Amino acid sequence: MNLILMGLPGAGKGTQAEKIVEKYNIPHISTGDMFRLAIKEGTALGQEAKSYMDKGELVPDEVTIGIVRERLSKPDCQEGFLLDGFPRTIAQADALENLLADMNESVDYVLHIDVPKEQLVERLTGRRVCPTCGATYHVIFNPPKEEGKCDHDGAELIQREDDQPETVKKRLEVNVEQAQPLLDFYQDKGYLVTFDGDRNIDDVFVDIDKKLGGLVK
Repeated sequence: MNLILMGLPGAGKGTQAEKIVEKYNIPHISTGDMFRLAIKEGTALGQEAKSYMDKGELVPDEVTIGIVRERLSKPDCQEGFLLDGFPRTIAQADALENLLADMNESVDYVLHIDVPKEQLVERLTGRRVCPTCGATYHVIFNPPKEEGKCDHDGAELIQREDDQPETVKKRLEVNVEQAQPLLDFYQDKGYLVTFDGDRNIDDVFVDIDKKLGGLVK
C-alpha cells in the first residue's frame, strides 16, 4: 500500500504513523529521514542535497525527487510506504505521480488527519519540554507527575518559543495555506480520505485501519 500522510502540526500524524507502520509493516518515510539516509550513504544526490543544506538553502525539487526515487526503490518499500512531509507543493505532487508511474505504482490513499485549528492551538501551546533530557509533556493530555517538573530528572519544564500562542497561530495559518492546494489536488485525483482527528487516538486509528484493510491482498 502506497500512502501519503497529511495533517497540520499537532494533529497526531506521528502517533497514527507509528500505528500504521506497526500494523502493516511498511516504512514511515519523512523528508528529513530521506535526506539523512542519502547523505549517510554518500550518494551523489545526498552530497548535492547536503551542499544546499549546509548553506541554509532549500534543496531544489529535482534533487529532492531524485532522493525520493532512490528511497522508494529500496527493498523495504516493496510492500509499500507511508510518505510524511512530502510532497509539499503541487510541483512535487506532480513529480511524485510521474515517478510512481515509472515504477508501475500509484498512490493508494492520502490520509488526512483533520483537527479544528482551535484544538490544535490548545494542543500545541500546552506542550512542555524538559531542557535536560528532551522529554515532552502536555499540561492537559500528558502532564508530568509533579506539575512543572520532568518525571525523569526533576528539571523545570519549559515552553518552547515556537509553542507560544501567537507563534502557533501564525504557523498554523502558513501550514493551512500550503496544505490546501495539495488537499484539493488529491481530492480531484480521488485519493484523499479525511479522518476526524479530534477524538481518542485509538478511535482515529480504528477508522484508518478499516480503510486500509481493503488494500491488503
